[in-house]
Amino acid sequence: MLDAIVSAFKNASRIVITTHTRPDGDAIGSQLALRNYLVGKGKEVLMLNQDPSPYNLEWMPGTERIQLYDGSLPQVEFIAKATIAAILDTNVENRLGAPGKQLRASTAQKILIDHHTDPERWFDSMWRRESASSTAELLFELFEAWDLDGITQDVAIPLYVAIMTDTGSFRFSNVTARLHHIIAELVERGQIDTAVLHAEVYDKKSIEGIRLLSKVLSTLELRNNGTIGIVMVTRRMLADTGASVEETDGFVNTVLSIEGVRVAMIFTETERGTKVSFRSKGEDHVHKWAQSFGGGGHRNASGAFIYGSLENAVEKALSSAHKFISLPDDSSGSDLSDEDAAYLDSLMNSQNT
Repeated sequence: MLDAIVSAFKNASRIVITTHTRPDGDAIGSQLALRNYLVGKGKEVLMLNQDPSPYNLEWMPGTERIQLYDGSLPQVEFIAKATIAAILDTNVENRLGAPGKQLRASTAQKILIDHHTDPERWFDSMWRRESASSTAELLFELFEAWDLDGITQDVAIPLYVAIMTDTGSFRFSNVTARLHHIIAELVERGQIDTAVLHAEVYDKKSIEGIRLLSKVLSTLELRNNGTIGIVMVTRRMLADTGASVEETDGFVNTVLSIEGVRVAMIFTETERGTKVSFRSKGEDHVHKWAQSFGGGGHRNASGAFIYGSLENAVEKALSSAHKFISLPDDSSGSDLSDEDAAYLDSLMNSQNT
């Protein structure tokens, strides 16, 4: 399969690359790495996303060339004439946002490069492995099968950032000896200063983001004898602090770092409903839990969207926990207690006044 995909890219002239909404480090890094590699091979490439790149990734080479999808004539014409539509780091149409429908309906060969579970069936070709640390790891394998000398600094840097961010700075269980060999190759070929890259990604916090983190952590609740931790982000919090919702990335990992917490969730209020991000440790897999609400993702990192109020989303998610993970009983049961419900009511009222 990999040889066939490499051959398809070699023979393609025009390629459009997209990734999921609210792109993270693996999404943007993989997209940039593939684009920069293909341009080095003489290909015409368009990067097209629903949402902008996170501010702490805007420095990477080629980020300024990512276009936001607006349905303009040049974008539609490029898609119509594209040989390949490369979909990275997600495997369902609705996670692509507005470009998804356009790309799925195009005559381009749809190539999926991804490491998530349960892909949809409309892709023509796939290079995927759930055990891979990141989409970037799979891309390195594609470049390795094609021509390693095509990995210039502009390819190595985004690949390194993509792998670094999707492995929690190389601390997750998906880090293998093989992955360390890949990292060594990238550091050497890209002449990468790893300390500088880490600082660019993780040490650029806005004061608005720090103020938002303070408000979010004030909503912390521990359930099921401290094995489930949840926090909430209201629209009022975002308005009051001036922070962007993208700055909530990583907040849920703070909850997961609490001793005894095995599953962490962050509930983000939007105009249409509530976005829920799930994180877990070890064998406490949450992807099926997210799928029950129409979402999905990795076994230990998934997301979903629940229509209705923030309070309703919290209740629905917590009351279904026992269906997907084995957790100790909570003295208040799986549903919200009267005290917790009253607290949520007061929180919502205070944020909306």
